[in-house]
Amino acid sequence: MELRFKVGYEQLIVQLVNIIQVGTVVLLSPLIAGIINRLKAMIESKHGPSIFQPYYDLSKLLKKKVVVPQRSSLIFLAAPFVIFTAYLVISLVVPIVTSYPLPYGILLDLLGGALMFGFAGMISIIAALDARTNYTIMGASRSASFTALAEPTLIMIFFAVAIISGTNNPYITNNILATSGSWYLSATHVLVAAFFMLLLVETGRLPVESSGVMELGMLDDAKVIEYSGKLLALSKWGGYMKNFLLMSIFLNVFVIPWGMSNHADLIGTMYSVGTLFVKLLVLVVVVVIIEETFAKLRLFKILDFLSISFSLGLLSIISLFLVGRGA
Repeated sequence: MELRFKVGYEQLIVQLVNIIQVGTVVLLSPLIAGIINRLKAMIESKHGPSIFQPYYDLSKLLKKKVVVPQRSSLIFLAAPFVIFTAYLVISLVVPIVTSYPLPYGILLDLLGGALMFGFAGMISIIAALDARTNYTIMGASRSASFTALAEPTLIMIFFAVAIISGTNNPYITNNILATSGSWYLSATHVLVAAFFMLLLVETGRLPVESSGVMELGMLDDAKVIEYSGKLLALSKWGGYMKNFLLMSIFLNVFVIPWGMSNHADLIGTMYSVGTLFVKLLVLVVVVVIIEETFAKLRLFKILDFLSISFSLGLLSIISLFLVGRGA
């Protein structure tokens, strides 16, 4: 009886940790977006919006009615829900606040996570085409062009990391990099800087996009320009979650694989949430400085940028055979 109670208690704690991890992604992702916008305004010597502005925007949009293009189909309506759900699934299976796999961690590995990101991106492109307006089709076309290089780059990077651990399991990769100095300092791992380049593009932090309606440089904004009300809120929230997940994977798996809870403990898990937030703040500062100090690129220079990122990912694999593990 006592053993059954103990097992039941441990399972309850694990499920609570699971909820905390998903809740961290869902609830903190708009805050990170708000901090980025405020920090950008400060660098530009402006007052800027509150760091909680994304929450205000989401709350306002959730209260508004939904208006859809006359020629759109059910795909247009379902896409925000599918994309939001895809990011919820990813948040269940990647290291966000724990260094040990949660119950659903066996569902996807790094490669599966990359394909899930690709799936969400593909759905957003299809929904933009389904809206059948000039701006959405333009955004979908450009997004497809860049995704053709971005997704292979992401998969190539995960292959490079898989060489380190012998598996695509992100938790094993995290543990190996956290405990092995030779692998952490190896050329194979250092050249995963390609992921950082990809991160700048995927999160819209590369200084090239424009959010103005009349600008021809729109990408992500163009794809959702026909959404309104609750559908627009879900689309924006999904975008915040995507950025949060990519940043968290970059930090927890590749760059700073320390400071995460290593056993089912609520206090340790909450400490890990705080540690992750600090990591994200450091990364946000670096990313915003890069975005604000680089001169804006021509739109299709993104393809050159992604080509370099893909080459670095490929070089990280070749380096293992040429250089070895390193010191």
